[in-house]
Amino acid sequence: MDETTTVSEEQENSWHNLTIEQAVAALGANAEEGLTETQVTRRKKQYGLNELKEAPPKTIWAKLWAQFNDFVIWLLIGAALISAALGEWVEAGAAALTGESVPVQKDAGITLAEDASLGDRKNSAYMGTLVSYGRGRGLVVDTGMKTQIGRIAEMLAGVEDEVTPLQRRLDQLGKTLGWAALAICGLVFLLGWARGNDPLEMFLVAVSLAIAAVPEGLPAVVTISLALGMREMIDRNALIRRLSSVETLGSANVIGSDKTGTLTQNEMTVTHISIDGNDIQVTGSGYAPVGEFWVDGQQVNLEEHPAARTAIWVGALNNDAQLVKTDGTGERSEYRMIGDPTEGAIIVAAAKAGQDFQDLEKSYPRVQEIPFDSARKRMTTIHRVLDPHDEDFSPFHDDEYADWYVVAVKGAPDVVLDLCTKYEQFNDVPADMNEVVRERILKANDKMALQALRVIAVAYKMVKNLPDELSPEEFESDLTFVGLLGMIDPPRVEVRQSLDVAKKAGIRTVMITGDYAKTARAIAETIGLLQPGHAVYTGKDLDQMDDKELETKINDVDVFARVSPEHKVRIVRALRANNAIVAMTGDGVNDAPALKQSDIGVAMGITGTDVAKETADMVLTDDNYSSIVSAIEQGRIIYSNIRKFVFYLLSCNLAEIATIFLAIAFRLPSPLNPIQLLWLNLVTDGAPALALGMEKGDPDIMDQPPRPADEPIINRLMRTGIVVQTIAITFVTLGAYLIGLKFWPVSHGQINDTAATMAFMTLSFSELLRAFTARSERYPLLKIGMFKNKSMNWAVLVSSLLLVAVLYVPFLQPVFSTVPLGWEHWEVLVPLLFIPAIAAEVTKWFVSRKAAHASL
Repeated sequence: MDETTTVSEEQENSWHNLTIEQAVAALGANAEEGLTETQVTRRKKQYGLNELKEAPPKTIWAKLWAQFNDFVIWLLIGAALISAALGEWVEAGAAALTGESVPVQKDAGITLAEDASLGDRKNSAYMGTLVSYGRGRGLVVDTGMKTQIGRIAEMLAGVEDEVTPLQRRLDQLGKTLGWAALAICGLVFLLGWARGNDPLEMFLVAVSLAIAAVPEGLPAVVTISLALGMREMIDRNALIRRLSSVETLGSANVIGSDKTGTLTQNEMTVTHISIDGNDIQVTGSGYAPVGEFWVDGQQVNLEEHPAARTAIWVGALNNDAQLVKTDGTGERSEYRMIGDPTEGAIIVAAAKAGQDFQDLEKSYPRVQEIPFDSARKRMTTIHRVLDPHDEDFSPFHDDEYADWYVVAVKGAPDVVLDLCTKYEQFNDVPADMNEVVRERILKANDKMALQALRVIAVAYKMVKNLPDELSPEEFESDLTFVGLLGMIDPPRVEVRQSLDVAKKAGIRTVMITGDYAKTARAIAETIGLLQPGHAVYTGKDLDQMDDKELETKINDVDVFARVSPEHKVRIVRALRANNAIVAMTGDGVNDAPALKQSDIGVAMGITGTDVAKETADMVLTDDNYSSIVSAIEQGRIIYSNIRKFVFYLLSCNLAEIATIFLAIAFRLPSPLNPIQLLWLNLVTDGAPALALGMEKGDPDIMDQPPRPADEPIINRLMRTGIVVQTIAITFVTLGAYLIGLKFWPVSHGQINDTAATMAFMTLSFSELLRAFTARSERYPLLKIGMFKNKSMNWAVLVSSLLLVAVLYVPFLQPVFSTVPLGWEHWEVLVPLLFIPAIAAEVTKWFVSRKAAHASL
């Protein structure tokens, strides 16, 4: 046989379509002896090592450059260098591939259709997955980047990091402000020069305007605000891994949510027990052994329904799961399950009925077992009866059965039913099986299946002696059929309310799961996620349409089931092609490409793999969909707060520009110098702006639709407010300046220090008072509470003390070109200080009235 093999590209994707013999032959392998050392060496050279390629990390210099590579920052650096060159040193210095937690059965002996989806390839095992039970030999068909996990890694490397909406808007804002500042500076310089002013003096004034135009504190305030938002997010069970993701989450209008563990509890729970045509409902979810049993709307004690107790008894005997009590607090956190989730659900149901599993093992120790496999679709265990009196769940309570053996069987209902010649009546008395009873059992099974329940049948028989050899044919015959156990991973209790909140906020939720379509549909209908007239698509449906068709249809699809990693990426791309800002959840390795492709990837903190967490922008510490909605609310608050301090800073800065520009235009000395402007922008304006980032948000923030993805930070409402505030602040500042020029003499030279100081104080304190009104764009100050933001109170107080310091501390006066003001000056200034704040409140009143009028 040739020592090298050549596998076609078509073959690489269709191993599941071959028999074992065909796969062995295609690979030139030996199913019994494997590969020789020589063959291994040659194939390593041919196919490469079994390792994943990693993208090179960013260097420290690249990270440092990213911090400086911003238009606003470069503009400020340029202004500082110019000031320094002109001698103004003071101014210059200031593991789960299918995505499902339920184990899946594998059978190498079957051959599947070539178009079988990834989750349906039951004859294939994948690198990176875990074996929960069983044993077998495998034929390696791919290694390294050719494996499914390798393709996921390749998809991760192929998805480029994108800037967030906030980054795009701030960059656009910075460039706009920068070019506008340069244009105004040039205009002022030319205007002053044309009127005969000293060119050097006019150049310094132009630099001052540049400083005034650019909100120097904006990058720092945005970063700090986002960092504070991260702290708030942690309190809402959301750990943010990237600062910019906070704002992006607030703008999300689509949540692509996994089902298992996010919308559901990730804890399989028995909810129905069907005995002889009677349905017993079981309440209580999670692993806590707390629940009730109901028949026909009435709560019952299972002591009155011994056949149901027998069903639980058989299921608990034929079981390898363990319910363990932990040291946690609260009912759910005090218990955890070890073993298969389906078996765990039965153990919990037994505990709810009062069955102690340890006592059960003592009374009925296991002596033999026939393990479950996908061909037999059942599991059988054999237990010795040590003390029939010690366990009242058993249908036998007399000494006749001491030292007998119980054969307990559980498995697929149709398979187990075919092995039964008797059935347990509702009164726990066995009777002969007949076709009427058989049909009744099958109908009960169909009814449960339509409710997306996973249905397990239980049966048993008693034998006096064990043969020398364990024969399935002998033990799995002449059984007594007891009943059906229906279980499901139930929805989280709070998820329906959270879905309603999200829907009211204009946020669409799409379920994207690897589970079966029937189960996904049932859960989606139960929680109200599936809208009337909307569809459920499977991975096969996606394979039959191209990207354009998917983009056209995706707005009418609420559930995607049985999807692969490639499907998830296609879904995210299609949603984004429809102008959606997508928050995508996931926990497995398979989710990583979609997490990276989305606007914000949300990984599960409890069940999530390390790959998913490292890829995601946000990690949910409780794996709960409701925490996503809560985080979106906080994201909206953060973005709203960013808008508030952008509004506040720009209105203040534009007022400073207008003040200087109009003074120069009317042949007056500049009322403000560069160091005063820097003090205003970095200190006086900065603290209140930062305090605006601590706002709790308007009360109706989740009643508003998501903002359009292309909406600029400065929208129509903000433009109106900026114009009003610029006019108001400029008016009072120039008013104070003109009053000072008229009523107080020139202190020395050509500059009136008293008038300039009056203008400086009026501008500063009017901005501080106006900061209170900036706490909401629409709600009046009286409604949100004048002093409810304690951070704002402290910010204004500290800023006021700093202003008083530069006014009355002697050694600071020459630095800031100020003179102390007396009571006669403050009597003039105080009425002017409140005009911008009053103008802001009047503007809100007109805007809200107009909005209310438009909604009628």
